[in-house]
Amino acid sequence: MNQPNAPFCSRRHWLQSSAFGLGSLGAAWLLQRDGLLAADAPAFDPLAQPPLEPVAYDLLPKQPPRPAKATAMISMFMMGGPSQIDLFDPKPELTKRNGQQFEGDIRFDNAAQASRQIMGPQWTFRPRGECGMEISDLMPELGNIADDITLIRSMHSAVNNHFPGFYAMNSGSGVGGRATLGSWLVYGLGSESQELPAYVALTHPWGLPIVGGDSWTNGGLPSIYQGTVVRPKEPRMFNLEPPAHLRGAAQRSQLDFLARLNRRHAEAYPGEDELAARMASYELAAKMQVSAAEVFDISDETEETIRLYGIDQDVTRDYGTRCLIARRLVERGVRFVQIFNNGQSWDHHASIATELPKRCQEIDRPAAALVQDLKRRGLLDTTLVHWGGEMGRLPTIQVPVGDTELKRVGRDHNTHGFSMWVAGGGMKAGCVHGVTDEFSHHAVEDIVTNHDWLATVLNQFGFDHRQLKFRVGARELALVENPAAAVVEKILA
Repeated sequence: MNQPNAPFCSRRHWLQSSAFGLGSLGAAWLLQRDGLLAADAPAFDPLAQPPLEPVAYDLLPKQPPRPAKATAMISMFMMGGPSQIDLFDPKPELTKRNGQQFEGDIRFDNAAQASRQIMGPQWTFRPRGECGMEISDLMPELGNIADDITLIRSMHSAVNNHFPGFYAMNSGSGVGGRATLGSWLVYGLGSESQELPAYVALTHPWGLPIVGGDSWTNGGLPSIYQGTVVRPKEPRMFNLEPPAHLRGAAQRSQLDFLARLNRRHAEAYPGEDELAARMASYELAAKMQVSAAEVFDISDETEETIRLYGIDQDVTRDYGTRCLIARRLVERGVRFVQIFNNGQSWDHHASIATELPKRCQEIDRPAAALVQDLKRRGLLDTTLVHWGGEMGRLPTIQVPVGDTELKRVGRDHNTHGFSMWVAGGGMKAGCVHGVTDEFSHHAVEDIVTNHDWLATVLNQFGFDHRQLKFRVGARELALVENPAAAVVEKILA
């Protein structure tokens, strides 16, 4: 039993001293429910060198191994696969052969509705900016920042469906459960802010992205590096305000008491990563009561900024608000922010003529405004901005069953050649990189794989993708495991 002169007796002490009673069973059940039971021990590896001293994981800011161009990242992920043919990759041959039969090799994801009838771009492309970058009329605001972005037209993953495609672009492999890019960045660099989450996911009012929580999972990394989901509507985080009777000194005393208990417990059980992560999350929650309420409140922004992001317009209000919040987060030291659409709403197997313009109208102005706003505040140089999805679309039409009207057709998946754009963070400005074939089906020149992309991001943050690793037992985890991956030097400033 605990000594009678101990300063206090916590529940943990009591359960420890009651190990053979019902308390031990209750404790096991509670730990199981919260996912805090220790994992099974890994197989013994005689070659694996154990750590020579206790390892602690935290979110304190850390210096990368070499000089970095980027210190924060905002990723606007367009789940579903935006059509590069209609937005970013003009092909005169497709326009010329519109309605003819495609004679080359083509891989359909939906063979039941497949067609070889060529469908050229449905919208006009025009040169934009001083660089002359050709962008579709569906993206007029993006055209206004053409001189600030790098447009990559040669993306390639060959992972032909949405779940594995997203995993490939965000986690390095086409399988789920692996740590995402955001988790790896905060693992390597920590956060400049100790009062806000290091890694934030901003979700859509209509629902989560199709892969749900795997979109921001820490995978095999300690759970302190998992993304924090922010609601798309107020309250963006629940329970930020303590009850009236606990505010002020009462809450401070309670938190100090819990901190003492947690420190004692951590000292008694060193190396419990999940326990340390849970304690850190409780401490962060207390700090966020002030900081999070302030960062999500955009009422102090100027009317000009509200108009710039399109928050004064119904069609752009939601995405504009989330883009503005993303800027406010990185401005305050958050390391990684990812903005999601709902489900896979860029997946236009049908009605592309009406649905693609809707998606573009929602995001075009806010996305361009984010780049403009970061630039005028001096943040673009160190903030890497990404816009893109997990795939593109095919040059042929997909015909819905029993419906051949042209206005209702769409395009099937294409992961062999698609487009995305990036800005800031040491990337070239006003640059077009890579080429697809004459049908915008296969990337054929300066190909950028998903592995190359992730290696390039890590490079901009000061990491060698071959060196950033995490050991779990006898295994070493890495974001980029493909030995052929290479930094895309041609898109770097």
